Amino acid sequence: MIIDRNMEKYIHKVQYYETDKMGITHHSNYIRWMEEARVDFLDKIGFGYARLEAEGISSPVIGIECSYKNSTTFDDKVEIEVEVAEYTGVKLGISYVMTNKKNGNVALIGKSMHCFTNSDGRPLNLRKVHPDFDAKLKELYKISNKE
Repeated sequence: MIIDRNMEKYIHKVQYYETDKMGITHHSNYIRWMEEARVDFLDKIGFGYARLEAEGISSPVIGIECSYKNSTTFDDKVEIEVEVAEYTGVKLGISYVMTNKKNGNVALIGKSMHCFTNSDGRPLNLRKVHPDFDAKLKELYKISNKE
């Protein structure tokens, strides 16, 4: 499930404002954390959003799936494991497993789907416009699906 055993997992510390009246993390925050972990992951593999956008490539979210397993609360540290779950050259699926470091409970299993577009919002095929990024995503997809 881990893309690179040496790659650090993303850690998010639950903030007080992320909790609700019941004292647990509001469900909407997990989607924000997915984005935080995805941005961190892309930076770590050398294709961060800043670089891609400077090269005229955007990657909008086209779908989200979440399965909430256990709650988290203020001050918990949530470890987020990210992997390439799906890749076609045009669409990218990223999966997430969020684990509460305090007790080891899985808090969420999720997935985000993305496409690639140019600055006009037209779909791109990474194989054609960014072969280096395409090759890296293919490699990570193969690694993710071997384990």
